[in-house]
Amino acid sequence: MGDHGEILDIKTADIKATAPRFHHESVALAHALTKLKHGLAAAGSPWGDDEQGEKFHKAYGPHVGQIENAAQILADGLASIHKAMVDMADGHIDNEQLIRGMFSRIRVGHDSKGDSK
Repeated sequence: MGDHGEILDIKTADIKATAPRFHHESVALAHALTKLKHGLAAAGSPWGDDEQGEKFHKAYGPHVGQIENAAQILADGLASIHKAMVDMADGHIDNEQLIRGMFSRIRVGHDSKGDSK
């Protein structure tokens, strides 16, 4: 048992306190991604049509969608971590109450000398 009568030493308060950080960072990343997409769209092709500009665009252009997709996956992943942590904390509370209830029904017998049977 933990310090405060916990059967499992998982601090649900810590989980619940940390979970919103993942939500906050998910929202921040989604806003940054939107700003990046709008900024790139507004810029057009600032690298120009010269030879260096064309080389840059050949290397950069095909990867724009992949970069945006990867950033979206990260934002979605952070959001899912937030949800999973909240669900885990709630599930842990329910599970701990179930375990506590099961063990509270078990009584250890003692003999006349006070020794456990």
